[in-house]
Amino acid sequence: MSNPLDWSLLSGPIPVILLVLTAVALAALLADRARDWWVWKAPTAVGVGVVLTAILGVIVDRWWQPFPEGLPTEVLLWMGVAILGGTVAAMRLPTLSWGRRAGALGLAVVVGLTGLNQVNRYFQSYTTTRAVLGPWLDTGTDFKKAAGGHTALVTAPPGRMLADVWTAPAGLPSSGTLSEVTIPGAVSHFNARKAWVYLPPAYRADPRPELPLLVLLPGQPGTPRDWIDAGGVQKVLDAYAAAHHGLAPVTVMPDATGSTIGNSLCMDSKLGNAETYLTTDLKAWVTANLQVAPPDRGWTIGGFSFGGTCSVQLAVRAPHLYRTFLDLSGQREPTLGNHKDTVKKAFGGDEGAFERADPVSILATRKFPELAGRIVSGSTDKEFTPQLGIVYLACLHAGVDVQMTQLPGGHSWQVWRAGFVQQLPWIAERNGLARR
Repeated sequence: MSNPLDWSLLSGPIPVILLVLTAVALAALLADRARDWWVWKAPTAVGVGVVLTAILGVIVDRWWQPFPEGLPTEVLLWMGVAILGGTVAAMRLPTLSWGRRAGALGLAVVVGLTGLNQVNRYFQSYTTTRAVLGPWLDTGTDFKKAAGGHTALVTAPPGRMLADVWTAPAGLPSSGTLSEVTIPGAVSHFNARKAWVYLPPAYRADPRPELPLLVLLPGQPGTPRDWIDAGGVQKVLDAYAAAHHGLAPVTVMPDATGSTIGNSLCMDSKLGNAETYLTTDLKAWVTANLQVAPPDRGWTIGGFSFGGTCSVQLAVRAPHLYRTFLDLSGQREPTLGNHKDTVKKAFGGDEGAFERADPVSILATRKFPELAGRIVSGSTDKEFTPQLGIVYLACLHAGVDVQMTQLPGGHSWQVWRAGFVQQLPWIAERNGLARR
């Protein structure tokens, strides 16, 4: 029998059980024969829940704005269910004994957990409880121990792939390592959180192959760990390495926003020098701490949502560094919610300054035949897929080797996980690792 930590939170019995328990919990919380309960207490509890949910929606979408695209209606409704469990329980507490108060609070927790998991099912962020508990269950491997010292390098001659000349030594580990590292903002002074680094099995060989570098950015809100806990990046890269004698891209997952709900726009602006951090500072750290292929032979930038938008930005702003990009459900342009507020808050109203950093504006005036990119969107993502169509046409106009693919799903990890798995072989081939 599998470990309960690995049971699916998205499909199968767990979501069904939670929904049934929530129906029972709400029925138990509402059950009361007293006339005053049905005349005013229950309606008041429901009304307060509705009002609090509406207020939450206004705060999130109009004032706080952690999501540039706004809260999906389905997400707001399930958050309302979670709130409803709390308001009904709160109305019941004054008339209950201490033992029954504990029971009412327990029922409210069940309703709250179900609401949160339904939100999780919408975004498909955490497939299992193990993924939810990832930051506490898996703290990673010491980076210096995992990386070792510098060694001789196995390189591929012109016209051949690294896999053509690489022979895995005996005793090579079957899986790669994940390590948390600090990438200082020495030049940008960007206040970044810690990053994560994946080193494939072949990196621990001596001599080691000169592997390409893959930089993966999270969405917003988000953290660098999202690619690990929600994206399952180690499992995907380990599977690729197992099929290619230990070879896979060295993968760095840096911070691009400075906080979970921050939005740097991935630019150098009043909001912080995120672009300089992800180019100058990151390059300096990689050069000092990793043995990878040089940028002109193998650096890729990719990400989902905010990170997808950022990947196109950095590719056109720093093509000397990132000649390959992967845009998973990105936007037409960097945004804080709308164009006017974005230009005002980030550039003091200077439209020209924004356009000089906006990828679609840059693609309209310059050619980038050296760039190659893949754009992936969800077939039911009605907001982002049309925007990506604009980005795709702009890339074609600028001479970029670009393709756009739609996968089943919306603006969620259902698309981003599948998109990464689908495009990883292309990224590897593009960077000289192995043919598809």
